[in-house]
Amino acid sequence: MKMNIFDKKKIAYLSSILFPILITQLGLFSMNFFDTTMSGKVHPNDLAGVAIGSSLWVPVYTGLSGILLSVTPIVAQLVGAKKMKDVPYMVVQGLYVSLFISVIILVLGFFALDPILSNMGLETDVRRIAKWYLISLSLGIFPLFLYAVLRCFIDALGFTRVTMIITLSSLPINFVFNYLFIFGKFGFPALGGIGAGVASAITYWCITVIAIFIVKKQSPFKEYYIFKTLYPISIKAWVEILKIGVPIGLSIFFETSIFAAVTLLMSQYNTITIASHQAAINFASFLYMLPLSISLALTIVVGQEVGAKRIKDAKQYSYLGIVMALVLSIISAAFIYFFRPEVASIYTSDDDVLKLTQDFLIYAIFFQLSDAIAAPIQGILRGYKDVNVTFIMALISYWVIGLPVGYIVATYTSLDAFGYWIGLISGLAAGAIGLSTRLYKIQQKNEATIPIVQK
Repeated sequence: MKMNIFDKKKIAYLSSILFPILITQLGLFSMNFFDTTMSGKVHPNDLAGVAIGSSLWVPVYTGLSGILLSVTPIVAQLVGAKKMKDVPYMVVQGLYVSLFISVIILVLGFFALDPILSNMGLETDVRRIAKWYLISLSLGIFPLFLYAVLRCFIDALGFTRVTMIITLSSLPINFVFNYLFIFGKFGFPALGGIGAGVASAITYWCITVIAIFIVKKQSPFKEYYIFKTLYPISIKAWVEILKIGVPIGLSIFFETSIFAAVTLLMSQYNTITIASHQAAINFASFLYMLPLSISLALTIVVGQEVGAKRIKDAKQYSYLGIVMALVLSIISAAFIYFFRPEVASIYTSDDDVLKLTQDFLIYAIFFQLSDAIAAPIQGILRGYKDVNVTFIMALISYWVIGLPVGYIVATYTSLDAFGYWIGLISGLAAGAIGLSTRLYKIQQKNEATIPIVQK
């Protein structure tokens, strides 16, 4: 089948979906970025405390919120199949699931937080900051997960610019409250890294209130009457959401938790090493927003095409997205290489942390190519509602390959902490290879079994 992936209409439509998602992801990431950089300006202990707290929170949040990402392909395929009346029902069920997940997090955190931090061998002040950073952040868990569902609904309709506007409107709030609570300005208490958690919780509430207002009052969202009917909890709907969402969540958890595990293993090193690693991994995560945004956009457009049984168009979007990610990854790698000192200086003014951060950033260059392949393919497969094999691949590539390789290199060679980064690179590369194989098989299967409809 002859295929032109550079179709101008497809490039324009994918771009219209993609760029608002990218701005949204960068906006959401900026909260963590502000937390890290502004805390680092107080003291290395605050940077290390926020680093440890984030390492515990990020895999939990991304993994469990990943379950809610199932709302995007479900709604996208319903829209593609013109089943508009089913949309509000599934969104409301998703909101119920988000509340359930939030309760689970709070209960587990209540019982597990102290034992986990106590057994990490952290300096007393670092442990204190990490604990209260997480407790403060937990005040925003309910609205954060509700917003995740509403965002999936808005994005699945193709109106990614709306979530971009919501996120951008929240950034000044996050920055201002960080400034007030971290540094103790205008009579507010100077909480250091703990203040970053307070600021983020306030911001999560603001995001959710704005999203609810837009969904209720603005077209085309208000025509779906999301909050008009209080549907009863449906086990069948929960099963559909969880059947797709749990593998997505596990896949994301395995990927993000490997980075968290490495940061936790770094606790055996001194505070300078922890702070330098966190600064470098934070910037690498910042650049990851590029392939991640392409991934989220591909879930929407591929889901819509598959729902409408336009299999050829779904395939064209798939390869277009991968090519875009590869081009951007080359640019990102070049940026890291040539601007390492400038990047490191964003995070710290401490000479030792500054030097070591630049060394870690060299390894971050190698993340770019693997991410450019793996992330878009994950989004494509979600658009096809193919999620089970993906999370198995994530488990194997990160935890069976990546972490053991990192531990061996770090423990038994002179590379020390850098060895863990080599393990991360190995896991990412293995995941990219496995996902590429899976995508080829799924596309072949769809072409053979689904009647092809063209626009």
